Amino acid sequence: MATYSLEPVEVPKVDTEYRTIKTSIPVPESLPIFETLKQKEPRSMMGQPPIVWDRAEDFIVSDKWGNRWIDWSCGVLVTNVGHGRKEICDAIIEYAEKPFLASYVFVHEKRAELTSALVDISPDPDNYQVFLLSTGSEAVENAIKLSKTYGLQKHGPQKKYVVSFENAFHGRTMGSQLAGGIEPQKDWLVDRDPSFIQAPFPDGYKNEDTSFDLFLSTLREKGVKAEEIAGILTESYQGVGPDFLPVEYARNLEAFAREHDIITICDEVQAGFGRTGKMFCYEHYGVTPDIVVCGKGISSSLPLSAVIGRKDVMGLYPPGSMTSTHSASPLCVAAASESLKAVKGDGLVEHAARMGDILVPELHRIQKKHPDVLGCVQGKGLVAGIQVVKPGGKEPDGDTAVKINVKCLHKGLLMFAPVGIAGECLKISPPLTITEEPLRESISVFEEAIDEVLS
Repeated sequence: MATYSLEPVEVPKVDTEYRTIKTSIPVPESLPIFETLKQKEPRSMMGQPPIVWDRAEDFIVSDKWGNRWIDWSCGVLVTNVGHGRKEICDAIIEYAEKPFLASYVFVHEKRAELTSALVDISPDPDNYQVFLLSTGSEAVENAIKLSKTYGLQKHGPQKKYVVSFENAFHGRTMGSQLAGGIEPQKDWLVDRDPSFIQAPFPDGYKNEDTSFDLFLSTLREKGVKAEEIAGILTESYQGVGPDFLPVEYARNLEAFAREHDIITICDEVQAGFGRTGKMFCYEHYGVTPDIVVCGKGISSSLPLSAVIGRKDVMGLYPPGSMTSTHSASPLCVAAASESLKAVKGDGLVEHAARMGDILVPELHRIQKKHPDVLGCVQGKGLVAGIQVVKPGGKEPDGDTAVKINVKCLHKGLLMFAPVGIAGECLKISPPLTITEEPLRESISVFEEAIDEVLS
């Protein structure tokens, strides 16, 4: 995990249309806030660059001391339609002033509106349904439950395995971490559920073998037969990269699942709602998942997630037996409904694809300036990442990644802490509303920061 110094540093002043840096970073006056949180919260909450957010509008984040950053964090891939979107704020205010803040699973009108809109963008609107929840982890757990239930009820208890992938991140709850593929995050589990297994992910860099044969041989090595697999779960792109599936691999995986009646689950929590230049990332592969898991950008704001799945799978549980206290919470549903309208109405899917045509080639150009340290670039639409490695190989270099991250912060470009299997990945994910001028400016700042750190 990245660590950041709270010692204020004098940095060059910045004043452009989109960025302002006028104080030391971190701001000296902000230190009492950090000290309070150090005393009152667990240290796990202190892993991000040390600024105190005060306002966030569109693609700009501001503190109360006059500093502004172009945001490449998007609240960790949440605010797809921009921070503080007026239509979302208005919808939240309308429900708060009604007042109508909670409903358990009693019906309200917006729930019908949002589930209908989500079914409309599902793989097959005539044959899919939606279950609304609160977080991505919760939705992943529900998808696992549904795949295992389907296997049990249709084929019997021998159909029990869930296959996911190494280096995968699916959340922080027990089930989502059993399915996850980052080993240090699973130490606390001690005794693992043997029905969860992982195969190597064919990213082409960390794992150079992108053949589907590797998937099949992994199953053989682990003693798992195809007819024993209930579900296959994959991030549509792995968040540690982003790392994408080869198209042929994705299609072979789907064909394998169809042959053996295995539920395919695409985790689109990071990738959905236009992020990659498609409404959902799985569309790049030409596959049709049985279950799609959504979160983060679904609302561009408040906590909401969704499981979008085949009717026959979603209907396995009788009334009252698959619910959640805050399922379809009115404020969250109102926010998500407006966010989805904005994604579609403003053409943000297509806009993300166009901006990606600027961003990704520029990142490749920057990587070629420092090929010994910048080991790999991956990206689609408005999500991308650069792996920082130790010279001459592929060993992750998290320390250098943090130095670049901090240098960007000092220059008015905000990124969340480096991610990846060892904190080596500089992840880029601005709001989908960012336009060409600020995007090009932020790319230039990113390049300057890299050049200065690596010079």
